[in-house]
Amino acid sequence: MTTHVDSPPRSAVARVASVAADSDLLPLSLRSVLGYYAETGVFDYDSLTLKRYVDRTVEELLTAAYRAVERSIADVVDEPPSAIEFAYDTKLTLPAELTLGRVYQRAVDETPAAFNPVTLSVRTPLVEYVRSPFDDEYERRRLRMYREQYAAVLDEVERAEAMTELVVEALLDGDMRDAINDDEYDDFEVEGPTGDLSTPEIAVVAQETLAARVEAQFETFPDEVRAAYERAVTVSERHQDDDPRFREIAERAATDADAAATDIREEYKHAPFDDDGPLFAPEHGDLPYFTTQYGRVGVIYAGMIEMYRAVGIDIDAGFEESIILAIVGAQIWLDDVDDFPEDLADRQLTPATAEYWLADSDGEAYDRIVDIAVRYLDAAKAAATASDSTLTGIAVEYILRSGAPESLPGSRE
Repeated sequence: MTTHVDSPPRSAVARVASVAADSDLLPLSLRSVLGYYAETGVFDYDSLTLKRYVDRTVEELLTAAYRAVERSIADVVDEPPSAIEFAYDTKLTLPAELTLGRVYQRAVDETPAAFNPVTLSVRTPLVEYVRSPFDDEYERRRLRMYREQYAAVLDEVERAEAMTELVVEALLDGDMRDAINDDEYDDFEVEGPTGDLSTPEIAVVAQETLAARVEAQFETFPDEVRAAYERAVTVSERHQDDDPRFREIAERAATDADAAATDIREEYKHAPFDDDGPLFAPEHGDLPYFTTQYGRVGVIYAGMIEMYRAVGIDIDAGFEESIILAIVGAQIWLDDVDDFPEDLADRQLTPATAEYWLADSDGEAYDRIVDIAVRYLDAAKAAATASDSTLTGIAVEYILRSGAPESLPGSRE
């Protein structure tokens, strides 16, 4: 149950929470919970329990995918699957985790407190334990009753879990394809006797295994699911088609920033949306880089939401907005900031490199990057709070506190 506390004592508690959230002595996850509460006055204890359920489910899905890859590698090198350990370092699954958490939360809200529709368990009233004799069948009867009474809720949970499996593996498949195309293999982790099989060859085996699993899963869903995915991929690839032009702009900016400034602003920072832009774009049309970053990372997660909707799972627009804004904010605040030296050297146009080419000084560029990233994350947090998605709000707080902008030139740190 989400609790909004606005009474006078809340101010004192919020101050304490704010101080604790800034303490390096506490885990980042706890600091994020406290920081979100300090800012919004929202504390949802049940959401933390739901997060454990989500983490468990997604971990099981990833394990199943990796075991399949291990079997494929083992077949190639003629070793038993138990001898191979495979993993893939990714942060791509967070939006899928939050979406599954959204469905779990709704299921919990729509069923009695004594019944957990996620774990399929019942809580027996204490009085039943002191009755003589205790009825061993009591809990089983109640569980059958709840499962029959809330069959529609349980069906939605099952559909959401099945869709999350497809989404997670499709995201991994796509990310692995990009890594292979870019000759980047650091995220592929393999242990065991792989013989003469090189890391690039292992990466291909892993990607092809996941691609086959994704294709098989698509066959079990309505055609609308594949269509939603393919629409998102088409828009994403259209953005990739613009990459040569962005690289040409970056090359000019590296040697003469003033000469490239107009193109950076008009084609990258303030580019207009095509007709297939997100429905919530008009409300955030003033966010710099939104069009290009939507095509770069946001559209894939918009497609993910549409895949859930295609199997009858209602995902409200406010929640979708929070996810898209959070993922774009995270891309800038975490990846683009962390990769800034490499992107600058490689003439890669990102919001971070763009601001350093546009600004008159490193200090000005630093301030702009921080302001832009925080605007995205604040907007994501506001959308999460408005849609009553505490898990997403806490996740955004976690992203915000995970950033390391002090690594940028001109840092005020």
